[in-house]
Amino acid sequence: MKRKPFFSARNIAYLAVLVALLIVLQLFASAIPMFGVTLNFSLIPIVLGGIFFGVWGGGLLGLISGLLTFLVTAVMGREPSTAFFFQASPVILTLTCIGKTTVAGLAAGLLYRLIAKKSAIAASYVAAVTVAVLNTGLYLLGIVFMKDAASQFLGTDATASAVFVAVFTLIWLNFVLEVVINVLFAPAISRIEHVVNSKVARYHADREGSVPKKQSAQAPEAAQEKPHTPPTEDKT
Repeated sequence: MKRKPFFSARNIAYLAVLVALLIVLQLFASAIPMFGVTLNFSLIPIVLGGIFFGVWGGGLLGLISGLLTFLVTAVMGREPSTAFFFQASPVILTLTCIGKTTVAGLAAGLLYRLIAKKSAIAASYVAAVTVAVLNTGLYLLGIVFMKDAASQFLGTDATASAVFVAVFTLIWLNFVLEVVINVLFAPAISRIEHVVNSKVARYHADREGSVPKKQSAQAPEAAQEKPHTPPTEDKT
């Protein structure tokens, strides 16, 4: 069976929509303060990229998300801690910002493809949780490698494990909310897309099936309308 190209017209259109959604959520819905916690909706397009397009789609959306995070929080200084780490350890911070969401998108796409063979719904939930877990886990790993800068930012002289615990204590609730948001929204959006695509495919199939029927129905009429030529009389 011939393999469909990744950058088909349909995939490019879907990717464009997800990238636009990612940019909007990254700029306006990645750090919404509410009751002392921060709500982050910017991971949803990464999950959808993994669900719709597999490994490479999830990885591409994750890469774009990481680049946006790096530019907005580190270079532009929107997030004080990230900007501080960028000044102290620019290489590690850059790799952390870009790598965490890229790896999360790749893993989500891979796990979805593997699990969807048995259950698409379960695969959607696994992909949603995977993105949140890897995004936070790799961020904490990067903080451990930048423990000196983290200790300085926190105003303490602690070991790597102590820094890990201190940072996780500060962000654990945000991590839980990220998991909840991804689990609530990403599978639901995926399901809506699947239903819409099924209805569109059925509509096109019905239209294509009705064309031969119309042509076959018109054939007898054409035969009936054919003029009858009377036989010529022999006048000899």
